[in-house]
Amino acid sequence: MTGKEKIIAVLNKEKIDSIPWLPFAGVHAGKLKGYTAKEVSTDAGKLIDSLREVNKLYKPDGQPIMFDLQIEAEILGCELLWSEDAPPTVASHPLSDVSDIPTHIPAVDEGRIPLSVEAMKAMKAEIGEHTALYGLITGPFTLASHLRGTNIFMDMIMNPEYVTSLLEYTTRVANAVAGYYIEAGMDVIAVVDPLVSQISPAHFAEFMDKPFSKVFDYIRTNGAFSSFFVCGNATANIAPMCMTKPDSISVDENVNLAEAKKVTDSFDIVIGGNIPLTSIMLFGTQQDNMKNTIDLIDSLDNTDRLIIAPGCDMPYDIPIENTIGVQQAVHQTDQIRAMVENYECTEIVFEGELPDYANLERPLIEVFTLDSITCAACTYMKASAMDIKKHFGDKVDMVEYKYTEPQNIARCKVMEVKQLPSIYINGELKYSSIIPNRAGFVSEVEKCL
Repeated sequence: MTGKEKIIAVLNKEKIDSIPWLPFAGVHAGKLKGYTAKEVSTDAGKLIDSLREVNKLYKPDGQPIMFDLQIEAEILGCELLWSEDAPPTVASHPLSDVSDIPTHIPAVDEGRIPLSVEAMKAMKAEIGEHTALYGLITGPFTLASHLRGTNIFMDMIMNPEYVTSLLEYTTRVANAVAGYYIEAGMDVIAVVDPLVSQISPAHFAEFMDKPFSKVFDYIRTNGAFSSFFVCGNATANIAPMCMTKPDSISVDENVNLAEAKKVTDSFDIVIGGNIPLTSIMLFGTQQDNMKNTIDLIDSLDNTDRLIIAPGCDMPYDIPIENTIGVQQAVHQTDQIRAMVENYECTEIVFEGELPDYANLERPLIEVFTLDSITCAACTYMKASAMDIKKHFGDKVDMVEYKYTEPQNIARCKVMEVKQLPSIYINGELKYSSIIPNRAGFVSEVEKCL
């Protein structure tokens, strides 16, 4: 079977002899050819050149074209902050001070959509016969958050009618962009919505069920497969996500894949995931990546309705040999299992000292993130902490620990941080993979003053 045939067979719930492999090489694709993240995000020729290299080196069964959750937001008025080694991030929110509902729907020739479409058509012609191609769109909730900012979390409590109306609008945007990408030849549309992990199942049922159901129904009606892609600890929302009827769900390392698969199996939905991005893919050895992948596969009761993939968008600087190691473990599982049978993954040792939490001069807010620059959920978690820091000024201290740095990975282990993003106050966990309510956050800090 070709890789494309494997992906399609799995999405059709057919049993096959091997597990499909789907590397989410967004701006990391540029690293393979010496291009910066900004270059592959703005130059179609360099993007296509990089995508060819991904296909050659990583032998994917499925392959995304772009992993950029800012394309729609940029068109709708959000300013972007650009980086040489990461995707752009949203730096402003046009609806932060006004409760308006926009009406503009991005056109196929607007913003960077033409770049995406050009790359999609080129890769469809070159590799589309043997590789399933994924078009990634920004999910309705994350796009609404890009437009409204952190205010949307208070809106869900204080102004639910506005949130419902805003989500109706962003759903229309999602369907329009999905349509462009399906027309460009994409086999699968991945609806990427990291912030879904940051809300409760009750809020999901109230606000998200209809928008996502509409998007997946639209994709299905227009002849493509779908994936519901969420980052962070989405464990509590796996079943609600399934109820919106995507063909597949993708989760990151915050979710126990074996337990989540029991839920998705009960709905007859494919699950994808969830090789750790930083501790294993970025900072581990090739053997670490092989061993982790084998252990992940072996943790499952069955490998039906399964796609092995990184937990989210791959960091720019992941060593090439590490991703090749994952690919080999997926495609040559028995051989690699024997090779790493007695191998122990390397551990990063914490070399610093934890604060003396009992004797701090002022309350200390610690934000543990994957990376607030590249992870949307982390961006808004940090933003909520920055807002509290601004509110209290010099009365409190605040620091972010990004999981993209080895010592911060070790710090997380020492602190026993279970999910990212999380917020600790004076060494005590207060918010784990859920954006805090501002009033509650203020109250928690005031208790420490």
